[in-house]
Amino acid sequence: MSDSTATKKFFDAVLFKEIWNAMKVTFKHMLHRPITFQYPREKRTIPDAHRGALCLLRYEDETERCVGCDLCEAACPSRCIKVISEEDKNLPLQRYASEFYIDITKCVFCGYCVEACPVNALAMTKVYEFSTHDKRTLLFDKARLYQIGERHIDDAKKYLYAHNQEKEGEEGRAYRYHFPVSIKSTQEP
Repeated sequence: MSDSTATKKFFDAVLFKEIWNAMKVTFKHMLHRPITFQYPREKRTIPDAHRGALCLLRYEDETERCVGCDLCEAACPSRCIKVISEEDKNLPLQRYASEFYIDITKCVFCGYCVEACPVNALAMTKVYEFSTHDKRTLLFDKARLYQIGERHIDDAKKYLYAHNQEKEGEEGRAYRYHFPVSIKSTQEP
């Protein structure tokens, strides 16, 4: 060992160089403002593409968008969606979802159900607080999903726009699903 490295080690040990380096890091972090959120009072700004609570949407004329195709149920990897569809008595070629259930305790918030929906009846909102004392209240039925959709319609629309599911204006109306025209039988029974 050379004399210069020995003297350097001696002065580092006498002057407590490691402690001063550690204190430098401590003082540097001590002068920054805190980044902790005071959660119930302060809430983060959530991006439009956030995957929160699912909701069902209606068209502008308040008719249901859901056609009961069960594609969301087939696309769900955790099998938390249950759709029971029926045929409309007045219009024989049209179907609707008579019952719609989502078990939020099983949901992984992947968004596959929203992507699978051909009429953009499902969307995700920015709601992420699901604390409850009874987990049976986390089984969302059709009425509750529509209630969430009406309350958070702007967030749901922003989610669909952020994921290129729906466009504003005439461009968005051009590719929406249109019900087929009822075919009347020409033969006499």
